Amino acid sequence: MRKVISVALPKGGVGKTTTAVNLAASLAVAEKKVLLIDADPSGTCAIYLGIENEQTTGSLFEVLSFTRRISQVITKTQIPMLDFIASGEPSYHHEDRISRLTGNLNLFSNMLTHELGEYDYIIIDCPPYLKGFTTIALIASDSIIIPMRAGQFSITALKRMVEHVKWVRSAYNHKLSIEGILLTMYESHSKAWTMTRKDIERDLGPFLFTTSIPRSTVLTVSEFQGKPAVLFDAKAKGSLAYMSLAMEIMEKDMGLRRPAVGVQ
Repeated sequence: MRKVISVALPKGGVGKTTTAVNLAASLAVAEKKVLLIDADPSGTCAIYLGIENEQTTGSLFEVLSFTRRISQVITKTQIPMLDFIASGEPSYHHEDRISRLTGNLNLFSNMLTHELGEYDYIIIDCPPYLKGFTTIALIASDSIIIPMRAGQFSITALKRMVEHVKWVRSAYNHKLSIEGILLTMYESHSKAWTMTRKDIERDLGPFLFTTSIPRSTVLTVSEFQGKPAVLFDAKAKGSLAYMSLAMEIMEKDMGLRRPAVGVQ
């Protein structure tokens, strides 16, 4: 079994990269073969993993520019079961070319299908916008995780994301489903979170993960240390929450929990 999961929301600061890295690491610690792909030009996944540019074997930009094959740009990480593809640091001219290449909406999907069959999970960290990389990632994905924090701006972005998923599903990828909406930086007694959660439960309740990610200094400190939280402090609340998320996803895939939810 191979499952491709995008982590996406058209808003910054909601924990997309934190979720992509820590979920990928948690699945790998659970002995699943995992590939993390950084599709965000900011390249922050590499920072979180403690990988310098010169340590990478190539980048996603090289693959989409047809100068390298995707199997040639896979970098090993400090977790044996976790591999990584960096986004790279494109120049202005590369960005212009990538903008044109992402117009071929099925290109990325074809690359994943034909060259990366050995992984149990492929996790894609998407940029904070819908066009370009996010769209081609969704076309290549089986499901999407939507991380969000408290606030009206996040709710607005969530609704845009769900509508975009519906469009991708109807036009390009009929198998695409919502793996779940993930509450990040969660504080159960916060008034802002009470209002945010009530709004989500009213409109999109079936999509909520059982797991939520608490506000945790360990998640921030581990980023500075260049280590996924599970390696930095496995017993911290943030680390345990991402392990719980990984277990929730794996149990769905084994039929032990409700499956990822399709959108109509």
